[in-house]
Amino acid sequence: MIKPGKMVKQVLQSLFKRPATTLYPFVKTEMPDKFRGRLKYYPQRCIGCMMCMKDCPTGAIVIKKVGDKKFIAEIDLGKCIYCGQCVDSCPKEALESTKEFELAKSDREKLKVVYSDETNDGSETKT
Repeated sequence: MIKPGKMVKQVLQSLFKRPATTLYPFVKTEMPDKFRGRLKYYPQRCIGCMMCMKDCPTGAIVIKKVGDKKFIAEIDLGKCIYCGQCVDSCPKEALESTKEFELAKSDREKLKVVYSDETNDGSETKT
């Protein structure tokens, strides 16, 4: 147990120190390089080899053929453990880990994302 004299000294010292915490969510945190956050899919790069599906330990990725050399990706962010294995195994770099980590939703269905080639920029469509 700390003696009262030392305790007063510690209290006075802590009054002039900066807090160890940040003002999150008001001050956004900058994530480090190579952070494995939300997945992004580039359908124009995909060749349909499905290596990402085979290597995904949770089965969170489903690649579907929708046309001649055109594919879409259905990614269940609720199942994904963000290990990055799918990103590493893709030979054409059609998958990428972003720095986005604020993914909380009140409904699990909103975590299922379909990436299509409709806008040709890898944008997502909610299912």
